Amino acid sequence: MAQGKDLNSQQYDLRLLAACGEDTFISQMVEIRRPNLVRIGSHVAIDWGFYCTTQLTVGDYVHIAPYVTCIGGAAGQFSVGNFATVAAGCRIICGSDGHLGAGLVGPTIPEPYRDTLTSAPVVLEPFASLGTNVVVMPGVTLAEGSVVGACSLVTKNTEPWTIYVGTPAKPVRLRPSETMKRMARELGYAY
Repeated sequence: MAQGKDLNSQQYDLRLLAACGEDTFISQMVEIRRPNLVRIGSHVAIDWGFYCTTQLTVGDYVHIAPYVTCIGGAAGQFSVGNFATVAAGCRIICGSDGHLGAGLVGPTIPEPYRDTLTSAPVVLEPFASLGTNVVVMPGVTLAEGSVVGACSLVTKNTEPWTIYVGTPAKPVRLRPSETMKRMARELGYAY
């Protein structure tokens, strides 16, 4: 990728992360609340405005575009597989208050007074992609090669190599996989 060397923006201090591969660029203008819970692969670009409060694991050849939000606190987990992409403005919800009246709402409320908290990992398997402004709810796995179109809401797991759109997201067609898998194999990945 080597783009990090060509960009004029400052880079995030990668030494703060639990692990980071090579040829990775993370904009200095990100907020990673728990860098000790973040593991980044190689050939990764994370753009300006990324905000993350959860555990984060990112594979190789991944792009996370500007203004992506990943919330859910220390118990939340977001995992992004190799060759996956997250477009601008996506909201990854790995944990959320219930808002059902069982208690008060918000992270500053003491535990005995809090509403029910739902916390479940969000997983993007290899080759999965989220279009601009997609919202993904807790516990969702986007299967290998699945794509979600812009402004969609994902509340359930997706099927492999399928394109989804809408609110809630529904399957609309299949996506071919062999060319992408072949190219990944040429880069040394077993797919």
